[in-house]
Amino acid sequence: MHVCIIGAGVIGMSTAFMLRQKGVQVTVLEAGSQVAGQTSFANGGQLSYSYVAPLADPGVFKDLPRWLLNKDSPLRFKPALSPQQWRWLLHFLKACRGDVVRRTTAQMLTLSYLSRDILHDWQERFNLEFAHQTNGKLIAFRSPGPFQHAREQAQLQADMGSSQQVLEAAQVLELEPSLQAMGSRLQGAIYTPSEEAGDAYLFSLALHERMQNDSDYQLKLNTPVHRFVMEGRDIRAVQTAEGEIQADQFVVASGMGTVPLLRQLGGRPLIYPLKGYSLSLPLEGLDQAVPAISVTDYEQRIVYARLGEVLRMAAMVDIGFNGLDIPAGRMATLKQQVKDLFPGLPLEQAQTWAGLRPATPSGKPVVGASKLAGRLWVNAGHGALGFTLACGSAAILAAHLTGEASPIDDTPFRP
Repeated sequence: MHVCIIGAGVIGMSTAFMLRQKGVQVTVLEAGSQVAGQTSFANGGQLSYSYVAPLADPGVFKDLPRWLLNKDSPLRFKPALSPQQWRWLLHFLKACRGDVVRRTTAQMLTLSYLSRDILHDWQERFNLEFAHQTNGKLIAFRSPGPFQHAREQAQLQADMGSSQQVLEAAQVLELEPSLQAMGSRLQGAIYTPSEEAGDAYLFSLALHERMQNDSDYQLKLNTPVHRFVMEGRDIRAVQTAEGEIQADQFVVASGMGTVPLLRQLGGRPLIYPLKGYSLSLPLEGLDQAVPAISVTDYEQRIVYARLGEVLRMAAMVDIGFNGLDIPAGRMATLKQQVKDLFPGLPLEQAQTWAGLRPATPSGKPVVGASKLAGRLWVNAGHGALGFTLACGSAAILAAHLTGEASPIDDTPFRP
Protein backbone atom coordinates (compact mmCIF):
# COMPACT_ATOMS: atom_id res chain seq x y z
CA MET A 1 0.00 0.00 0.00
CA HIS A 2 1.19 3.51 -0.87
CA VAL A 3 -0.09 6.42 1.26
CA CYS A 4 0.31 10.07 0.27
CA ILE A 5 0.39 12.46 3.25
CA ILE A 6 -0.26 16.15 2.64
CA GLY A 7 1.65 18.18 5.22
CA ALA A 8 5.09 17.72 6.82
CA GLY A 9 4.42 19.29 10.22
CA VAL A 10 4.56 17.29 13.45
CA ILE A 11 1.19 15.63 12.63
CA GLY A 12 2.13 14.62 9.09
CA MET A 13 5.62 13.43 10.02
CA SER A 14 4.35 11.40 12.99
CA THR A 15 1.78 9.78 10.70
CA ALA A 16 4.43 9.00 8.12
CA PHE A 17 6.76 7.50 10.71
CA MET A 18 4.03 5.33 12.22
CA LEU A 19 3.02 4.03 8.79
CA ARG A 20 6.62 3.17 7.94
CA GLN A 21 6.79 1.15 11.18
CA LYS A 22 3.94 -0.89 9.73
CA GLY A 23 5.65 -1.38 6.37
CA VAL A 24 3.53 1.09 4.40
CA GLN A 25 5.12 3.06 1.54
CA VAL A 26 4.81 6.79 2.23
CA THR A 27 5.11 9.98 0.19
CA VAL A 28 4.89 13.27 2.11
CA LEU A 29 4.02 16.45 0.23
CA GLU A 30 4.87 19.77 1.86
CA ALA A 31 3.94 23.17 0.44
CA GLY A 32 6.75 24.90 2.32
CA SER A 33 10.50 24.73 1.97
CA GLN A 34 11.25 22.64 5.07
CA VAL A 35 9.88 20.05 7.44
CA ALA A 36 7.76 21.54 10.25
CA GLY A 37 8.39 25.07 9.05
CA GLN A 38 5.02 26.55 9.94
CA THR A 39 2.73 25.79 12.91
CA SER A 40 5.16 23.21 14.35
CA PHE A 41 8.24 25.42 14.08
CA ALA A 42 8.31 27.45 17.31
CA ASN A 43 5.27 26.52 19.38
CA GLY A 44 5.13 26.40 23.16
CA GLY A 45 7.10 23.17 23.46
CA GLN A 46 5.10 21.71 26.34
CA LEU A 47 4.08 18.07 26.10
CA SER A 48 1.01 18.48 28.25
CA TYR A 49 -0.18 14.90 28.60
CA SER A 50 -2.01 15.32 31.92
CA TYR A 51 -3.50 18.78 31.38
CA VAL A 52 -5.66 18.74 28.27
CA ALA A 53 -8.54 20.94 29.45
CA PRO A 54 -10.07 22.51 26.33
CA LEU A 55 -10.08 26.25 25.67
CA ALA A 56 -13.88 26.02 25.58
CA ASP A 57 -14.87 26.27 29.23
CA PRO A 58 -17.78 27.72 31.22
CA GLY A 59 -15.39 30.35 32.62
CA VAL A 60 -15.04 31.83 29.13
CA PHE A 61 -18.36 33.65 29.50
CA LYS A 62 -17.11 35.54 32.56
CA ASP A 63 -13.72 36.41 31.04
CA LEU A 64 -14.93 37.27 27.54
CA PRO A 65 -15.93 40.93 28.14
CA ARG A 66 -12.62 41.67 29.86
CA TRP A 67 -10.65 40.01 27.06
CA LEU A 68 -12.50 41.76 24.25
CA LEU A 69 -12.24 45.25 25.77
CA ASN A 70 -8.52 45.08 26.54
CA LYS A 71 -6.12 45.32 23.59
CA ASP A 72 -3.40 43.65 25.70
CA SER A 73 -5.54 40.71 26.80
CA PRO A 74 -4.33 37.15 26.13
CA LEU A 75 -7.32 36.62 23.85
CA ARG A 76 -8.11 39.11 21.09
CA PHE A 77 -11.03 38.90 18.67
CA LYS A 78 -11.55 40.67 15.37
CA PRO A 79 -14.99 39.98 13.86
CA ALA A 80 -15.05 39.30 10.14
CA LEU A 81 -17.67 38.80 7.45
CA SER A 82 -16.81 35.12 7.48
CA PRO A 83 -19.41 32.36 7.84
CA GLN A 84 -16.55 30.04 8.85
CA GLN A 85 -15.63 32.29 11.77
CA TRP A 86 -19.16 32.62 13.08
CA ARG A 87 -19.95 28.91 12.64
CA TRP A 88 -16.82 28.11 14.62
CA LEU A 89 -17.64 30.61 17.38
CA LEU A 90 -21.20 29.33 17.71
CA HIS A 91 -19.98 25.77 18.15
CA PHE A 92 -17.25 26.97 20.53
CA LEU A 93 -19.83 28.63 22.79
CA LYS A 94 -21.95 25.47 22.70
CA ALA A 95 -18.88 23.54 23.89
CA CYS A 96 -18.49 25.85 26.92
CA ARG A 97 -20.73 23.66 29.08
CA GLY A 98 -19.61 21.73 32.12
CA ASP A 99 -20.84 18.35 30.90
CA VAL A 100 -19.17 18.83 27.52
CA VAL A 101 -15.87 19.87 29.14
CA ARG A 102 -15.87 16.82 31.42
CA ARG A 103 -16.54 14.47 28.53
CA THR A 104 -13.97 16.14 26.28
CA THR A 105 -11.32 16.07 29.01
CA ALA A 106 -11.78 12.32 29.52
CA GLN A 107 -11.56 11.65 25.79
CA MET A 108 -8.49 13.85 25.35
CA LEU A 109 -6.68 12.23 28.29
CA THR A 110 -7.11 8.82 26.68
CA LEU A 111 -5.55 10.11 23.46
CA SER A 112 -2.77 12.04 25.22
CA TYR A 113 -1.68 9.05 27.30
CA LEU A 114 -1.55 6.90 24.17
CA SER A 115 0.55 9.58 22.51
CA ARG A 116 2.91 9.77 25.49
CA ASP A 117 3.50 6.02 25.51
CA ILE A 118 4.27 5.96 21.79
CA LEU A 119 6.66 8.91 21.98
CA HIS A 120 8.54 7.25 24.84
CA ASP A 121 8.75 4.01 22.86
CA TRP A 122 10.06 5.80 19.77
CA GLN A 123 12.61 7.73 21.76
CA GLU A 124 13.89 4.60 23.44
CA ARG A 125 14.07 2.56 20.23
CA PHE A 126 15.30 5.23 17.83
CA ASN A 127 17.24 7.63 20.08
CA LEU A 128 15.42 10.71 18.78
CA GLU A 129 17.03 14.05 19.63
CA PHE A 130 14.58 16.92 20.14
CA ALA A 131 15.59 18.70 23.37
CA HIS A 132 13.27 16.39 25.28
CA GLN A 133 13.07 16.51 29.05
CA THR A 134 10.72 15.40 31.80
CA ASN A 135 10.92 18.36 34.13
CA GLY A 136 7.31 18.73 35.24
CA LYS A 137 4.85 21.55 34.69
CA LEU A 138 3.50 24.32 36.91
CA ILE A 139 0.32 26.21 36.07
CA ALA A 140 0.60 29.34 38.21
CA PHE A 141 -2.44 31.42 39.17
CA ARG A 142 -2.64 35.09 40.16
CA SER A 143 -6.35 35.22 41.08
CA PRO A 144 -8.40 33.17 43.58
CA GLY A 145 -11.27 32.40 41.19
CA PRO A 146 -9.24 30.71 38.43
CA PHE A 147 -7.15 28.91 41.06
CA GLN A 148 -10.27 27.44 42.65
CA HIS A 149 -11.55 26.37 39.25
CA ALA A 150 -8.17 24.74 38.59
CA ARG A 151 -8.46 22.81 41.85
CA GLU A 152 -11.78 21.42 40.66
CA GLN A 153 -10.33 20.58 37.24
CA ALA A 154 -7.39 18.80 38.88
CA GLN A 155 -9.82 16.74 40.97
CA LEU A 156 -11.83 15.90 37.85
CA GLN A 157 -8.70 14.75 36.06
CA ALA A 158 -7.53 12.83 39.15
CA ASP A 159 -10.73 10.83 38.94
CA MET A 160 -9.70 10.04 35.35
CA GLY A 161 -6.23 8.82 36.32
CA SER A 162 -4.21 12.04 36.15
CA SER A 163 -1.66 12.68 38.90
CA GLN A 164 -1.41 16.36 39.86
CA GLN A 165 -0.68 18.34 43.00
CA VAL A 166 -2.29 21.56 44.24
CA LEU A 167 0.39 23.86 45.67
CA GLU A 168 -0.02 26.99 47.75
CA ALA A 169 2.09 30.05 46.95
CA ALA A 170 4.95 29.25 49.36
CA GLN A 171 5.20 25.71 48.02
CA VAL A 172 5.34 27.03 44.45
CA LEU A 173 8.26 29.36 45.22
CA GLU A 174 10.10 26.61 47.07
CA LEU A 175 9.78 24.40 44.03
CA GLU A 176 10.44 27.10 41.40
CA PRO A 177 12.20 30.14 42.95
CA SER A 178 12.40 31.94 39.59
CA LEU A 179 8.72 32.92 40.00
CA GLN A 180 9.40 35.14 43.01
CA ALA A 181 8.62 38.30 41.00
CA MET A 182 4.94 37.30 41.18
CA GLY A 183 5.15 38.16 44.87
CA SER A 184 1.83 38.52 46.66
CA ARG A 185 -0.06 38.12 43.39
CA LEU A 186 0.77 34.41 43.33
CA GLN A 187 -2.18 32.39 44.65
CA GLY A 188 -0.82 28.92 43.98
CA ALA A 189 -0.31 26.42 41.22
CA ILE A 190 -1.21 23.04 39.81
CA TYR A 191 1.92 20.91 39.57
CA THR A 192 2.26 17.85 37.36
CA PRO A 193 5.66 16.22 38.00
CA SER A 194 5.43 13.87 35.01
CA GLU A 195 4.87 16.52 32.33
CA GLU A 196 7.46 16.98 29.60
CA ALA A 197 8.81 19.46 27.09
CA GLY A 198 10.46 19.20 23.69
CA ASP A 199 10.99 20.94 20.37
CA ALA A 200 8.31 19.93 17.84
CA TYR A 201 10.43 21.14 14.93
CA LEU A 202 13.43 19.06 16.02
CA PHE A 203 11.17 16.07 16.66
CA SER A 204 9.70 16.27 13.16
CA LEU A 205 13.19 16.66 11.69
CA ALA A 206 14.44 13.66 13.68
CA LEU A 207 11.63 11.50 12.27
CA HIS A 208 12.52 12.61 8.74
CA GLU A 209 16.21 11.85 9.30
CA ARG A 210 15.36 8.34 10.54
CA MET A 211 13.42 7.71 7.32
CA GLN A 212 15.39 9.61 4.69
CA ASN A 213 17.48 6.62 3.58
CA ASP A 214 14.41 4.40 3.39
CA SER A 215 13.49 3.59 -0.22
CA ASP A 216 9.79 3.43 0.72
CA TYR A 217 9.78 6.98 2.08
CA GLN A 218 9.81 10.13 0.00
CA LEU A 219 9.51 13.77 1.02
CA LYS A 220 8.69 16.42 -1.58
CA LEU A 221 9.18 20.00 -0.38
CA ASN A 222 7.85 23.09 -2.16
CA THR A 223 5.04 20.90 -3.47
CA PRO A 224 1.61 22.39 -2.72
CA VAL A 225 -1.39 20.29 -3.67
CA HIS A 226 -3.64 22.17 -6.09
CA ARG A 227 -6.54 19.74 -6.27
CA PHE A 228 -7.68 16.16 -5.94
CA VAL A 229 -7.95 14.05 -9.08
CA MET A 230 -11.09 11.93 -8.87
CA GLU A 231 -12.10 8.59 -10.32
CA GLY A 232 -15.77 8.35 -9.61
CA ARG A 233 -16.13 9.01 -5.88
CA ASP A 234 -12.57 7.93 -5.07
CA ILE A 235 -9.42 10.03 -5.10
CA ARG A 236 -6.98 8.69 -7.68
CA ALA A 237 -4.22 11.29 -7.35
CA VAL A 238 -3.36 14.81 -6.28
CA GLN A 239 -2.41 17.50 -8.76
CA THR A 240 0.82 19.43 -8.07
CA ALA A 241 3.07 21.67 -10.15
CA GLU A 242 5.13 18.54 -10.90
CA GLY A 243 2.05 16.78 -12.22
CA GLU A 244 -0.14 14.10 -10.72
CA ILE A 245 1.03 12.05 -7.73
CA GLN A 246 -0.84 8.80 -7.38
CA ALA A 247 -1.32 6.67 -4.28
CA ASP A 248 -3.68 4.12 -2.79
CA GLN A 249 -4.76 6.35 0.13
CA PHE A 250 -4.47 10.08 0.90
CA VAL A 251 -4.09 11.74 4.32
CA VAL A 252 -4.69 15.47 4.77
CA ALA A 253 -2.53 16.61 7.70
CA SER A 254 -1.76 20.15 6.62
CA GLY A 255 -2.98 22.25 9.55
CA MET A 256 -4.99 25.19 8.29
CA GLY A 257 -4.28 24.01 4.74
CA THR A 258 -6.75 21.23 5.48
CA VAL A 259 -9.69 23.61 5.19
CA PRO A 260 -9.33 24.73 1.53
CA LEU A 261 -8.45 21.20 0.44
CA LEU A 262 -11.58 19.71 1.97
CA ARG A 263 -13.71 22.56 0.62
CA GLN A 264 -12.85 21.37 -2.88
CA LEU A 265 -14.80 18.23 -2.04
CA GLY A 266 -17.75 20.08 -0.54
CA GLY A 267 -16.55 19.84 3.04
CA ARG A 268 -17.01 22.54 5.68
CA PRO A 269 -14.52 21.49 8.38
CA LEU A 270 -14.93 23.26 11.71
CA ILE A 271 -11.24 24.12 11.94
CA TYR A 272 -10.27 27.73 12.55
CA PRO A 273 -6.88 29.42 13.07
CA LEU A 274 -6.02 30.60 16.57
CA LYS A 275 -3.00 32.81 16.06
CA GLY A 276 -0.25 32.69 18.65
CA TYR A 277 3.22 34.14 19.13
CA SER A 278 6.50 33.02 20.66
CA LEU A 279 9.95 34.17 21.67
CA SER A 280 12.95 31.83 21.62
CA LEU A 281 15.87 33.05 23.71
CA PRO A 282 19.31 31.35 23.79
CA LEU A 283 20.35 30.70 27.39
CA GLU A 284 24.09 30.40 26.88
CA GLY A 285 25.91 32.83 29.17
CA LEU A 286 22.67 34.05 30.73
CA ASP A 287 22.84 34.72 34.47
CA GLN A 288 19.16 35.56 34.91
CA ALA A 289 17.26 32.81 36.74
CA VAL A 290 14.80 31.12 34.41
CA PRO A 291 12.36 28.30 35.19
CA ALA A 292 13.80 24.82 35.49
CA ILE A 293 10.22 23.52 35.35
CA SER A 294 7.86 24.27 32.47
CA VAL A 295 5.57 27.08 33.61
CA THR A 296 2.20 28.35 32.44
CA ASP A 297 1.32 31.83 33.71
CA TYR A 298 -2.40 31.20 33.58
CA GLU A 299 -3.87 34.71 33.60
CA GLN A 300 -1.32 35.99 31.09
CA ARG A 301 -1.65 32.77 29.05
CA ILE A 302 2.13 32.60 28.64
CA VAL A 303 4.02 29.29 28.67
CA TYR A 304 7.71 29.01 29.49
CA ALA A 305 9.61 25.88 28.46
CA ARG A 306 13.33 25.12 28.51
CA LEU A 307 14.25 23.35 25.28
CA GLY A 308 17.89 22.45 25.66
CA GLU A 309 19.77 25.76 25.72
CA VAL A 310 16.75 27.78 24.60
CA LEU A 311 13.91 29.28 26.63
CA ARG A 312 10.68 29.20 24.63
CA MET A 313 8.00 31.71 25.65
CA ALA A 314 4.69 31.33 23.81
CA ALA A 315 1.44 33.18 24.31
CA MET A 316 -1.84 34.64 23.17
CA VAL A 317 -4.87 33.58 21.17
CA ASP A 318 -5.87 35.94 18.37
CA ILE A 319 -9.13 35.07 16.60
CA GLY A 320 -9.73 36.71 13.23
CA PHE A 321 -6.05 37.56 12.64
CA ASN A 322 -5.15 34.95 10.06
CA GLY A 323 -1.86 36.17 8.59
CA LEU A 324 1.64 35.26 9.75
CA ASP A 325 2.68 38.86 10.34
CA ILE A 326 3.92 39.80 13.82
CA PRO A 327 2.23 43.04 14.96
CA ALA A 328 4.67 45.25 16.82
CA GLY A 329 2.12 46.06 19.51
CA ARG A 330 1.32 42.43 20.21
CA MET A 331 4.97 41.46 20.47
CA ALA A 332 5.69 44.49 22.69
CA THR A 333 2.91 43.33 25.02
CA LEU A 334 4.37 39.83 25.22
CA LYS A 335 7.86 41.12 25.90
CA GLN A 336 6.63 43.46 28.63
CA GLN A 337 4.66 40.70 30.34
CA VAL A 338 7.72 38.43 30.26
CA LYS A 339 9.93 41.20 31.63
CA ASP A 340 7.50 41.80 34.49
CA LEU A 341 8.22 38.24 35.63
CA PHE A 342 11.85 37.93 34.48
CA PRO A 343 13.19 41.51 34.31
CA GLY A 344 16.76 40.57 33.42
CA LEU A 345 16.07 38.61 30.24
CA PRO A 346 17.68 40.16 27.13
CA LEU A 347 14.58 39.75 25.00
CA GLU A 348 16.08 41.84 22.19
CA GLN A 349 18.12 38.70 21.44
CA ALA A 350 15.05 36.48 21.18
CA GLN A 351 13.75 35.06 17.89
CA THR A 352 10.13 36.11 17.29
CA TRP A 353 7.56 33.90 15.61
CA ALA A 354 3.84 33.73 14.81
CA GLY A 355 1.84 30.65 13.95
CA LEU A 356 -1.72 29.55 13.31
CA ARG A 357 -3.02 26.79 15.55
CA PRO A 358 -5.67 24.83 13.62
CA ALA A 359 -8.36 24.33 16.27
CA THR A 360 -11.79 22.74 16.45
CA PRO A 361 -14.42 24.35 18.72
CA SER A 362 -14.30 21.49 21.22
CA GLY A 363 -10.52 21.17 21.18
CA LYS A 364 -10.69 17.59 19.91
CA PRO A 365 -8.73 16.81 16.74
CA VAL A 366 -10.32 15.23 13.68
CA VAL A 367 -8.72 11.86 12.97
CA GLY A 368 -10.03 9.20 10.61
CA ALA A 369 -11.67 8.38 7.31
CA SER A 370 -13.47 11.25 5.61
CA LYS A 371 -16.94 10.80 4.17
CA LEU A 372 -16.25 13.39 1.48
CA ALA A 373 -14.48 10.96 -0.85
CA GLY A 374 -13.16 7.43 -0.98
CA ARG A 375 -9.51 6.82 -0.01
CA LEU A 376 -9.40 10.11 1.91
CA TRP A 377 -8.30 10.48 5.53
CA VAL A 378 -7.97 13.49 7.84
CA ASN A 379 -5.56 14.15 10.72
CA ALA A 380 -5.98 17.80 11.69
CA GLY A 381 -7.46 20.30 14.15
CA HIS A 382 -5.17 19.66 17.13
CA GLY A 383 -5.02 23.32 18.22
CA ALA A 384 -2.36 24.04 20.84
CA LEU A 385 -1.93 20.31 21.58
CA GLY A 386 -0.53 19.22 18.23
CA PHE A 387 2.80 17.99 19.57
CA THR A 388 1.16 16.43 22.63
CA LEU A 389 -1.34 14.42 20.55
CA ALA A 390 0.69 13.78 17.40
CA CYS A 391 1.90 10.25 18.09
CA GLY A 392 -1.46 9.02 19.38
CA SER A 393 -3.32 10.49 16.41
CA ALA A 394 -0.82 8.84 14.08
CA ALA A 395 -1.40 5.49 15.79
CA ILE A 396 -5.17 5.71 15.34
CA LEU A 397 -4.91 6.61 11.69
CA ALA A 398 -2.26 4.02 10.89
CA ALA A 399 -4.30 1.29 12.58
CA HIS A 400 -7.36 2.00 10.46
CA LEU A 401 -5.32 2.36 7.26
CA THR A 402 -3.74 -1.06 7.76
CA GLY A 403 -6.93 -2.81 8.87
CA GLU A 404 -6.00 -3.13 12.53
CA ALA A 405 -8.07 -2.31 15.60
CA SER A 406 -7.60 1.18 16.96
CA PRO A 407 -5.46 1.24 20.13
CA ILE A 408 -8.17 3.30 21.87
CA ASP A 409 -11.82 4.13 21.28
CA ASP A 410 -11.37 6.80 18.62
CA THR A 411 -15.07 7.45 18.05
CA PRO A 412 -14.91 10.99 19.57
CA PHE A 413 -12.26 12.04 17.04
CA ARG A 414 -13.71 10.71 13.80
CA PRO A 415 -14.63 13.18 11.03
